Amino acid sequence: MSKNSRGKNSFWTKTPVVIIFAFICCFLWGSAFPCIKSGYALFKVPSDDAASQILFAGIRFFFAGVMVIIAGSLINRRVLRVSVRGIPKVFGLSMFQTAGQYFFFYIGLAHATGVSSSIIEASNTFFAILIAALIFRTENLTLRKIAGCILGFVGVILVQLNGASLEVHFTLQAEGFVLISALLAAFSSSLIKRWSADEDTVALSGYQFMLGGLILAIGGACAGGHLSFSTAGAAGYLLLTYMAFISACAYTLWGLLLKYNPVSRISVFGFMNPVIGVLLSAVILGEYSQAFRLSALFSLILVSLGIIVVNRQKKMTER
Repeated sequence: MSKNSRGKNSFWTKTPVVIIFAFICCFLWGSAFPCIKSGYALFKVPSDDAASQILFAGIRFFFAGVMVIIAGSLINRRVLRVSVRGIPKVFGLSMFQTAGQYFFFYIGLAHATGVSSSIIEASNTFFAILIAALIFRTENLTLRKIAGCILGFVGVILVQLNGASLEVHFTLQAEGFVLISALLAAFSSSLIKRWSADEDTVALSGYQFMLGGLILAIGGACAGGHLSFSTAGAAGYLLLTYMAFISACAYTLWGLLLKYNPVSRISVFGFMNPVIGVLLSAVILGEYSQAFRLSALFSLILVSLGIIVVNRQKKMTER
């Protein structure tokens, strides 16, 4: 390993660096839930118009990829590229992380609330642990991790309970699609960890965003999707730019953290995603009644505890 590689490795494994950048990622991702909802309102996208929702997602992620490539090229003083062997990796990652994940996420979020979506999406942490252990064999599946996964999934189920009646509110096109997107996000974490060993993480992130966004945008447009840019005005353009920045910044930083750290060490910070998502959904979307009801707050506690428990075993062993 070269001197520069060792220096870069030591930087991204420092605990303060991991905490700071992981929190930035989680805050950006948490803000995405109410931003998408607000975007639907600004661009006049109905909840039953899946084509327009996919078009909206595709435009966002294509420009996120452009941002990543431009920023990475300026920082490195060269145009970022992937090797010929890396092209299939870009395609595979775009199908899991962008095209596949956000096809389900954008449609699901149009039918589910921002609060419940924030908490359900947190289940990708538990999926990531199970996939890494059972499929990719890069993590050990201990009893403590299994207990943490159970805690987290109980929290995900709890947020769907409708008040004192204990009626479960779950539909495939709403909460079900959000859950599928979480599963695809978990697969992408393991793929990033494996494929970034041979390719530039920033280049992988940028080009997979561009390809995935292009697939979504073309698919949405061909299906009859339409965005009302004239009515959205300056607020719509600013929101779309910020949402592209969310993806460009958060996924690139998260990819770098995954490259130089175990998946379990980074996943522990994912408990901040539902917390931030719920709070911002309450403030921006006015979902106060759902955000601060007892079952939602208790589910947040269970999800957070589950993620901490899943990752605590490794830290205790190291000490």
